[in-house]
Amino acid sequence: MPPLSTPSRSCAAPRPAPSGQKPLSRARTKKKRKRLGFFKTIGIVFLTAFLLAIAFLAWFFLTPSGTSLRYRLADTIITTQHRVWAKYLVGEKGLQERVAAYAKQFEEMGEERDTHQIEQPAAGADGAGGAEDDQPLTKIETVDGKGYHGYLLTVRDPKKIRLVVPNKRGKGEKVSSMVERTGAIAGVNAGGFADPNWKGNGFQPIGLVISQGKIFYRDIGMDQSTQIVGLDKNGKMIAGRYSVNELMDLGISEAVSFSPRIIVNGKGLIKNHSQGWGIAPRTVMGQKEDGSILFLIIDGRQPGYSIGADLYDAQQIMLEHGAVIAANLDGGSSTVLVTEGGEIVNKPSTKGGRYLPTAFLVFEDPSSVSVPNIWEGLTAKDIDPSKW
Repeated sequence: MPPLSTPSRSCAAPRPAPSGQKPLSRARTKKKRKRLGFFKTIGIVFLTAFLLAIAFLAWFFLTPSGTSLRYRLADTIITTQHRVWAKYLVGEKGLQERVAAYAKQFEEMGEERDTHQIEQPAAGADGAGGAEDDQPLTKIETVDGKGYHGYLLTVRDPKKIRLVVPNKRGKGEKVSSMVERTGAIAGVNAGGFADPNWKGNGFQPIGLVISQGKIFYRDIGMDQSTQIVGLDKNGKMIAGRYSVNELMDLGISEAVSFSPRIIVNGKGLIKNHSQGWGIAPRTVMGQKEDGSILFLIIDGRQPGYSIGADLYDAQQIMLEHGAVIAANLDGGSSTVLVTEGGEIVNKPSTKGGRYLPTAFLVFEDPSSVSVPNIWEGLTAKDIDPSKW
């Protein structure tokens, strides 16, 4: 009698493999599935990364917050030797407009005339006097903020500060060497200099250099104006836009050209971080109503230690410490703070510091310090800033 139903597939005999082909083992099947799973995972990862990248770029270039960050990054790059790279963030035209806008802004920030007055210390054997004689001339404290670490040097008597220059022609000098050579008790970098390809020898200043009331170097006419940072013969800080003749009439004693002035008559001139000219190592000089001078040194370009600060950060620090006037000095890889014996306190982004044309140094007895004019008889055309 024939079967009432067809046997189920599970009861059927296995089909023979085609001639010359072996049946797939369970191990090979598992390996194949694992490989397919791996490639599927990789595909998902790449797709997710691609979508996230698209979302980030849309935010970075099309939203107000993203644009703000993009321009701040561009400003940071502009402060480095790779300025041209900023065009990849804001375009070539955007880069040129950004640099021009800052130049114009800095000029305007130097126009208001400063009217601050300082307390003159009572006359004494060293020009100070009274109970204050027992206080140390200098004090160093640390300053910290979001992404940066730095130091604040306070000099109680502004008349103890001299603008010092290298002692050999044709080459700048490290601030640590200047301090050790002259016997100073502290020093910071000062003005800017011609720096071709960011590898300059540090010998050619930009603008104006004045030490002990004498003009050491100038590449402008006596009636031409420049942004300066310095001190008059009474120890009052002068910063902003002045002609050389105006400075001489004001009794200028120590000065270099640099900008911008960020505090005048007790008020900050930078409104927010977006006007802070990027993140970088900073050197800033300021003065309090009691006459004491503040030098702010902020390290930068060192992830994990200190990235740097913008000028708005620096301005706020100076205001918090009582500055009624303050101005930017050369920063970046020039930023350095040195104490007695040539010991470097901070961590310059260029190890050991750079060769520079000028430095503000502090002396117990500045009258005993002789600063020769190594640029005497030289003009800008006589100097090769790239020749070592």
